[in-house]
Amino acid sequence: MSRTVTSAQVVNIADLRRLAQRRLPRVAFDYIDGGADGEVTLRENCRVFDDVTLRPRSAVVTQGCDLRTSVLGTDIALPLLLAPVGSCRLFYPRGEAVAARAAGAAGTIYTLSTLSGTRLEEVKAATSGPCWYQVYLCGGRDVALGAIARAKAAGFSALVVTIDTPVAGLRERDVRNGTKELVSGRPLSMLPFVGQFLARPRWLLDFLADGGLMSFPNVVLPEGPMPYADVGAALEQSAVCWDDLRWLRDAWNGPIVIKGVHTADDARRAVDGGASAVVVSNHGGRQLDGVAATLRVLPEVVAAVGGRVEVLLDGGIRRGGDIVKALCLGARAVLVGRAYAYGLGAGGEAGVTKAIQILRADLVRTLKLLGCASVSELGASYVAVSPHWRREP
Repeated sequence: MSRTVTSAQVVNIADLRRLAQRRLPRVAFDYIDGGADGEVTLRENCRVFDDVTLRPRSAVVTQGCDLRTSVLGTDIALPLLLAPVGSCRLFYPRGEAVAARAAGAAGTIYTLSTLSGTRLEEVKAATSGPCWYQVYLCGGRDVALGAIARAKAAGFSALVVTIDTPVAGLRERDVRNGTKELVSGRPLSMLPFVGQFLARPRWLLDFLADGGLMSFPNVVLPEGPMPYADVGAALEQSAVCWDDLRWLRDAWNGPIVIKGVHTADDARRAVDGGASAVVVSNHGGRQLDGVAATLRVLPEVVAAVGGRVEVLLDGGIRRGGDIVKALCLGARAVLVGRAYAYGLGAGGEAGVTKAIQILRADLVRTLKLLGCASVSELGASYVAVSPHWRREP
């Protein structure tokens, strides 16, 4: 699998994480791996799955398991989508197109971040499957409208509106690794941090061959694509409010997914604003630290929407059993970000494919051990949840 990943080396997502750490410079690996502030929410997103126990049906022989589902009317081969992850070209050449191609081959949906280094048209052309476009309002309304029009023309099938980034969270690893200095273009500021690149010569050669430090070709400002150095300021100037849903809905004229829902109240506002689906998400613990883990919030959101829209979940998915628990608690499907980003960083398309294969195999094995033949049959009877989870929203 590429030059760095073999089947013997990789049994689970943690193995892909280890190989990504070995291949990538520290600044790129920590961009994937790190969270905000003390990383409490980052850790809790994963740990919370331990609070939910499985309740199998024994003496049931399941010859095959049906993993198929549909999201927003699109049939997919397994209840797992690839979440938007920005700056994927830092991890692997043409990283967004590479990941999209792997998603299409697996029969699922790829979600492209506004803050990607690859043109959205190239990403859509790279995959045989459906694509969603995740929009930030970087550069203002007119710039966002231009990107939305391009995404619609290219064949993206849903618009994902992220609502939890009024400012960028404080990711302390990025500060310590000199992220701002490395993109400043000032040699004296960059110098103390360049050693981490020189320590990864194979990555550095790939990075330079792919054009070096990227810009954001889907954020086209009057002077050209937004440079990489402007990310933090651009996010702070482009916060989404509920009123924006009106013009976004009119511009897109298709399914809208609201990502970043933490509470029942916001779930209801998203439905009232015309969302077709909501994603229970805390941005992978990369924004406000100390918020609840997404799995913990999921039952509250499911109850609040009352079946009016589909509910998806991201955050902390590392095993097929995690996917099963989320589906049992009401998620239609899950999105994975870090799990495939580790694969991308470890070995490009082969690494992303391996991450999906690991989660698919985990999912099948878990279903068979549960005595459940299909993801459509999963429900609350297959899990036990602590009583304190059952509070009313």
